[in-house]
Amino acid sequence: MADATSFTLPATMTAIGFDAPGGPHVLRAETLNVPSPAEGEVLVKVAFAGVNRPDVIQRQGFYPAPPGASPIPGLEIAGEVVAIGEGVASDLAGTHVCALVTGGGYAQYCLAKAAHCLPVPAEMSLAEAAALPETLFTVWHNVFERGWASEGEVLLVHGGTSGIGTMAITLGKLFGLTVIVTCGSESKCAAARQIGADHAINYKTQDFVEAVKTITSGKGAQLVLDMVSGSYVARNLTCLAEDGRHVTIAVLGGMQAEINMAQVMGRRLTLTGSTLRARPDSFKAAVCEEILRHAWPFAEEGALRPVMDQAFPLTEAAAAHARMESGEHIGKIILEM
Repeated sequence: MADATSFTLPATMTAIGFDAPGGPHVLRAETLNVPSPAEGEVLVKVAFAGVNRPDVIQRQGFYPAPPGASPIPGLEIAGEVVAIGEGVASDLAGTHVCALVTGGGYAQYCLAKAAHCLPVPAEMSLAEAAALPETLFTVWHNVFERGWASEGEVLLVHGGTSGIGTMAITLGKLFGLTVIVTCGSESKCAAARQIGADHAINYKTQDFVEAVKTITSGKGAQLVLDMVSGSYVARNLTCLAEDGRHVTIAVLGGMQAEINMAQVMGRRLTLTGSTLRARPDSFKAAVCEEILRHAWPFAEEGALRPVMDQAFPLTEAAAAHARMESGEHIGKIILEM
């Protein structure tokens, strides 16, 4: 390990863990050793960490950390690089970065792969930076790389005011898409429109299939970003235009779906999906490079910013999880160290 700055590292740090799966109350602070970066890694003194739905699912016992990953929750961070491992460019030392990590974010110090870090622009706060990586990597890969979205197309997104939903709106508009979202209340629909959605459908009072048909004059959307799965899949396919693409990134509504394959064949539909956390480091590095080249210039000029909901102290991670589970949040919830 090489010291990155004159900063003196403590021997221990505060992190958030849990002994057994359960509700938000199982989260508790613990004292752990500060880790040391291995080859290709950096140690970040965390200023803020993002809270994401996978963190909640991990705490519930349904999304264990992949082999070799920290069991501490937290998939995205922002802060200062205070130590570097072998093979890491020395000019990364002492800089502010945000990073996608496989775990360990809910802590005062966190390891990250240098190739999974993005430089924090001077005009971006570390709080905003911490709220970007997980949703940015996920939306970029699934909408643009797997979903082949292109300028002028229509994108349908469920959960329009979630972290993923708000990022999909933001990126979609930056790259010339017409964005339709579904939300669970009129107030959330209004918030989604204010963020930039072209259309927002209250799925509790409207049939989103019929609404999409009306909005698109019967043509349908070219792409659906689906976080629900289950019974939504068949309805989503009905929303698609010919040669449309359906991309699943979560199964909050159930893992099983019944679909009409004749519809898939006759309208030449594509069904795909992905999960991010367990993908190889090389894959994530490639996505990071794509983002740095194509999306990060918007962050540097101020056009790409996360929608922020609420910040909680690290030791109040349970309250942050409770807010996420309430469904009342709009945008990103973060933890402050």
